[in-house]
Amino acid sequence: MADDRIPMTREGYDKLKTELDRLRNVEMIEVTKRVATARDMGDLSENAEYHAAREDQGILQARINNMSDRLARADIVDTSSLPKDTVAFGSKIKVMDLDMDEEETFELVGPGQENPDKGRILTSSPIGQGLIGRKKGETVEIPVPRGTFRVKILEISVANDI
Repeated sequence: MADDRIPMTREGYDKLKTELDRLRNVEMIEVTKRVATARDMGDLSENAEYHAAREDQGILQARINNMSDRLARADIVDTSSLPKDTVAFGSKIKVMDLDMDEEETFELVGPGQENPDKGRILTSSPIGQGLIGRKKGETVEIPVPRGTFRVKILEISVANDI
């Protein structure tokens, strides 16, 4: 599955690329300086500063590698070409939660744009996967960690700000 494409808007791609550049060109330089400073303190076997800095460097490198991989697998999606009557990446979906009797709105977004507090969920999330391909008026039962999320799709539109 290493070659799975990751849908993203141009904005999401640019945001991720900016973050990657900051990690590489600011944070990694700072951590590398900390490693060098700690190394100059003497005996490395008992140098807690050195070991902490090296651990931070490893964690940061893992984040950089992960972000580089996501950017390499990015599939830039033009949301204007997406279907308007079917739930897809870039859709804004208003649903009625049939168990809570409440309306909720979700936007299906790509990595780097998710914000569950604002209803922006990943297309790869359980709810996102359960809604993709559905149409207005359909009732959907989606298995989620806390049980089953039962919704009726009330409206589908293209999210304007993704």
